[in-house]
Amino acid sequence: MVRSWYELPEYVQLRRVNGLRLSPDGTRLVAPVSSSAPDGRSFRNALWEIDAAPESEGGRAPRRLTRSAEGESSAGFLPDGSVLFGAGRPDPDAEPEDKPEPALWVLPADGGEARRVATRPGGISAFTVARDAGTVAFTANAHPDSADAEAEREVRKERREAGVTAILHESLPIRSWDHDLGPQYPRFFAAAPPEDEDSGLGEHRDLTPDAGKHLIGASGDLTPDGSVLVTSWRVPTGGGSVRTQLVRVDTSTGEHSTLISSETHDYASPVVSPDGRQVLCMRAFDGDADGEPRLVSLCVVDLGTGRERVLAAESELWPRDLAWAPDSAAVFFVADQNGRRPLFRVDLGSGDLTRLTGDHGAYSALNPSPDGRHVFALRDAWDAPPAPVRVDAASEDAEPVHLRTPGSELSMPGTLTEVETTADDGTTLRSWLVLPEEASSDSPAPLLLWVHGGPYMSFNGWTWRWNPWLMAARGWAVLLPDPALSTGYGQQMLRRAWGQWGPRVHDDVMAVTDAAEAREDIDPRHTAMMGGSFGGYMANWIAGHTDRFSAIVSHASLWHLDAFVGTTDHPPVWEREFGTPSTRPERYELNSPHLSADRIRTPMLVIHGDKDYRVPIGEGLRLWRDLVLHEVEAKFLYFPDENHWILSPGNARVWYETIFAFFDHHVFGKEWTRPEHL
Repeated sequence: MVRSWYELPEYVQLRRVNGLRLSPDGTRLVAPVSSSAPDGRSFRNALWEIDAAPESEGGRAPRRLTRSAEGESSAGFLPDGSVLFGAGRPDPDAEPEDKPEPALWVLPADGGEARRVATRPGGISAFTVARDAGTVAFTANAHPDSADAEAEREVRKERREAGVTAILHESLPIRSWDHDLGPQYPRFFAAAPPEDEDSGLGEHRDLTPDAGKHLIGASGDLTPDGSVLVTSWRVPTGGGSVRTQLVRVDTSTGEHSTLISSETHDYASPVVSPDGRQVLCMRAFDGDADGEPRLVSLCVVDLGTGRERVLAAESELWPRDLAWAPDSAAVFFVADQNGRRPLFRVDLGSGDLTRLTGDHGAYSALNPSPDGRHVFALRDAWDAPPAPVRVDAASEDAEPVHLRTPGSELSMPGTLTEVETTADDGTTLRSWLVLPEEASSDSPAPLLLWVHGGPYMSFNGWTWRWNPWLMAARGWAVLLPDPALSTGYGQQMLRRAWGQWGPRVHDDVMAVTDAAEAREDIDPRHTAMMGGSFGGYMANWIAGHTDRFSAIVSHASLWHLDAFVGTTDHPPVWEREFGTPSTRPERYELNSPHLSADRIRTPMLVIHGDKDYRVPIGEGLRLWRDLVLHEVEAKFLYFPDENHWILSPGNARVWYETIFAFFDHHVFGKEWTRPEHL
């Protein structure tokens, strides 16, 4: 157990498990594991092999499979057990002038050197493999008029040599998260698996030459025989809005047809059943500004008829990480529930829903075993980083069996507990509370309130970006509430604040803060608050509606709601809840924090990344300007090359150091000390 990991120089060096894939024979798993690069400026993935048996059953220690300067990602298996993965490493057999780009590589099942098996101009991104046939379908960006790889290579060269970077947009979206979209857009290609140990994938068949923007953000899956690709497909509906349907594509002819479509729901994340007859997917309703809030459901679609069946609808669970049992008779998924993220099974015959895990863990990356006995997954929790586990596929509320991990096993500098209280409307509100080791009635800890982002999520699992234990190691108690709009508590929890983010969530957060401060081991005289994204929105709202906190940190936050909705990367998502500013101005007046700028008295630290397209930098700039105009004691920590998250090790370290210094100064009265390198 690593016991001093919460010191920043050690923290940014920790290995982090980011995924999990099970081999066809069920004996080993492969996981991308990230760690700091030698120069300390970035994180880099390598693939590690994990024994599917725990140590008590003879499981071997994890071993590293790949090692390159560029790192690897997106691991999967071909039917023969060889590992297919994505990497931007140089190919030793390529021409000297060839620039390395993200490509597909294969690592033989019995070991040996990896070799490149597929590449496209501009690189290859996601891929999926047909379980039996080994057919590979992958996505790669292409310009609209490029008929083949050579044409694509030429158009890229012409733009480069002409010095043209301009993009002409004729429809939304134009940006996503932290990157521009276009002028090239994703297409799906299909290819046969390598014929021998020296060959690459077969001919790349362009399955979607007419895709345009339809495949932005798409995910797809192949039938076991590789004959059909099922993918999500975006369809414009006017005003910049889209709906997402499922499309089936014949991998030999490229002929495609709509599998399922709806005027009111979106379908995404398709997973084809092992018998090749059904598709498991998520069905989403994005909400109605004058009606019900958004809802995500579990859905099975018949691949032949397109007939759908919604599973476990009465549970109001929001499914994710979908997987089939090997006999196609049951499905597995995870969902937020009461501050946890358990693993569930639904039997298709009876419709019965069973919760397989009964601990406080948050599960992801599901891999049912070929014999149907187990589900392999990653498990994390507020007191444990992601690590591989094995779960009994038939037991109810079972404890997971831990496998040997290539990640970091950590000892927490404190304890984890829960706090419950009742809102003014009678709703039960719960929170996690991280307590430092020394907290007691004789030595109460200062309280730091964190509000989660989303807002449609739950504070239920480990995070490397906002890690409360780094604060606990410095003596803070950290309160992690699930207020209105949090998932895992039924749709009523969303209805309570649908279209009225500020007032309702503020009252909930203040109620749980009151409950925490009533504890004998909490010092209510020394309190602070911070949040990012929606949590940053709430930081701004709280700053304008109470002065109970000594300092507030607002990261990547929404400030002027009208401006945000018009500049974020996909405005229609938020317009479905609030309406547009011109049609529903009262919604924006009710919910925009900037209207209370003149009431802010609390010192604030504003943090924003320039590459943030989800909450554009204009929000941070205007917040900072308004604080200066109203002479609020404030600072602005600006990252020119970071997005909604602060990702590089050096910048992440500075992020924490600046927050520590800001709180030391404003909460404890220490002299302000500028962090090193700033």
